[in-house]
Amino acid sequence: VGCDRSKNLVDICGEKHFQAFVCDALSVPIRSGSCDACISIAVIHHFSTAERRLATIRELARLLRPGGVALIYVWAMEQEYKNQKSKYLKEKNGSKNKEKEMNTGTAQRSLSDQGPDNSSQDSAWSDQLLNDLKDEGCGAKPVADSRLPVHTNRTSFHSQDLLVPWHLKGGTKKKEESVDTVLVQGGSKESQELSPVFHRYYHVFCEGELEAVCRSLDCVRVQKSYYDQGNWCVILEKL
Repeated sequence: VGCDRSKNLVDICGEKHFQAFVCDALSVPIRSGSCDACISIAVIHHFSTAERRLATIRELARLLRPGGVALIYVWAMEQEYKNQKSKYLKEKNGSKNKEKEMNTGTAQRSLSDQGPDNSSQDSAWSDQLLNDLKDEGCGAKPVADSRLPVHTNRTSFHSQDLLVPWHLKGGTKKKEESVDTVLVQGGSKESQELSPVFHRYYHVFCEGELEAVCRSLDCVRVQKSYYDQGNWCVILEKL
């Protein structure tokens, strides 16, 4: 069973005869301890605070039965790792005007927050973790003001918190929508049109950051932590 914030994507799943429903990752209506396994791919890096990112992982653990496992993928700050460029960087010159979702994964398994009351200690720990990571440095530059930098597609990251352009190819935007537009270059005049550009928030994770947040929860253990094509990945087991 899958879930997603987007009703349109869930409708597509229904058309393909998959079981899916709409929900928010911070409010998943699934009974505690009812899942043998959960998958969260390209989800948690869209949450804008350390508290919310931690809350999603805690909720993921709540959904699992004892002995159940979860797989988490988030976008990595390090798109070049051990002298190897990620697929994301390699595709810069081969996209052929195709604007794709920037995540390596496309599946999503959702998470949520059972309540803020029990999160203060974890949140304080997570804040300290992030401060330590920033002190150690992972190539990220501090943002001088409140404006988030806009990332250039298919390039390395220079900030952990940023906006990634999403080009809506062939879309028609309503007058009231406030979005940027770009001229899409095509092979003919008919294919050249103004296309809206949306900006999606990302928090890209430094090496060790996702694993450390997971280890702050005493209800799970980290089975494995690894790097995969521009993503940091963790496999958790419910205790």
